[in-house]
Amino acid sequence: MITNNIKKKIILLLTTILACINLYSQDNYAFFGSYNWDKTTNGIYVYQLDTINGRLKKITTVKNITNPSFLTLSPNGKYVYACNESKTPNAGRVSSFEFNPEKKTLTFMNSQRSGSENPVYLTVHKNGKWLINGNYTEGSVSVYPIAEDGKIEPIAQNFQYTEGSVDPKRQDRSHIHSTVFSPNYDYIFFPDLGADKIRCYQFDANQSQPLQTAENPFAKAPLESGPRHFTFHPNGKFGYCIEELSGTISVYKYENGNLDPLQRINTHPESLKSGFESSDIHISPDGKFLYASNRGQENNIAIFSIAEDGTLKTIGYQSTLGEHPRVFALNPSGSFLIATNTGNGNVIVFKRDKETGLLEKVGKKIKIRNVSCVQIKRY
Repeated sequence: MITNNIKKKIILLLTTILACINLYSQDNYAFFGSYNWDKTTNGIYVYQLDTINGRLKKITTVKNITNPSFLTLSPNGKYVYACNESKTPNAGRVSSFEFNPEKKTLTFMNSQRSGSENPVYLTVHKNGKWLINGNYTEGSVSVYPIAEDGKIEPIAQNFQYTEGSVDPKRQDRSHIHSTVFSPNYDYIFFPDLGADKIRCYQFDANQSQPLQTAENPFAKAPLESGPRHFTFHPNGKFGYCIEELSGTISVYKYENGNLDPLQRINTHPESLKSGFESSDIHISPDGKFLYASNRGQENNIAIFSIAEDGTLKTIGYQSTLGEHPRVFALNPSGSFLIATNTGNGNVIVFKRDKETGLLEKVGKKIKIRNVSCVQIKRY
């Protein structure tokens, strides 16, 4: 027989457990950038991701910032950095914001010139003291020190590239599309869509000009492939580059700044012969699955299993239920994948099956006009 006293203890225990679950479910924040084209409209959006049911709840937005098309966060999550993408000469900038999860505010701090036209990708060193920006149109990379208060300081280094490749329309010159640190943060890689190269520099965080010439300054990508985004396996042994123009992923064995080709695999079914627009690439935290987004005719996420030797096997394709999925992200636990469909301005949350790698839509569709990017951080 259960006494009233025991009943009260059980109710208290259940209430405590539910409170803990609710607290845990609300500590993931999703940051969305967009092409707002107008400072008077919202450019950055912050939502809470409920990691129980996958629902998104709007927290705050930011105006007076033009085309924050790509975002990245500091390692501690306190600062958000944005590319202010512009195809106007000398108009590109990179901006800093401070995020306060308790007050639920995102506050503009400062901005600097991007060093070239059309900044498209940012990354922060693990020590939080360096910001690296890639400029697409004119093909360059800019390096910024980050002050103690999170503000971006003036450019410390800028590298301009000129050579192109095979496709006269898309590869007339260099087009840097991402800036990605090696697993140990001692090298940094720049996929160059225009030159069919993955450029590489050594990175010495203790120097005032941290980018140093690497022994192997670039890895050659297949001609007319268009290297775009790049990621490393959690074990640090393999690198994966998604190639926009050819709709493929190149797999590399990685060691000490060197990328050795291992495999090349399509992100699309064999029946599709042209019109590829592959975009983004991420690996699940457990290292078992790789996800790649395709725009254009496909508008899906290609799903691959990863073998012990780093090679990929196609598992299937998941529609993003929208148009032009430019950037997507996995939350830190790998339970959810959020896709941003720039073409029709919707955000879709998918629950990820950790055993099969497959995706299932959950929650409600969120509308963000011209949404272009998402980053997820646990606080």
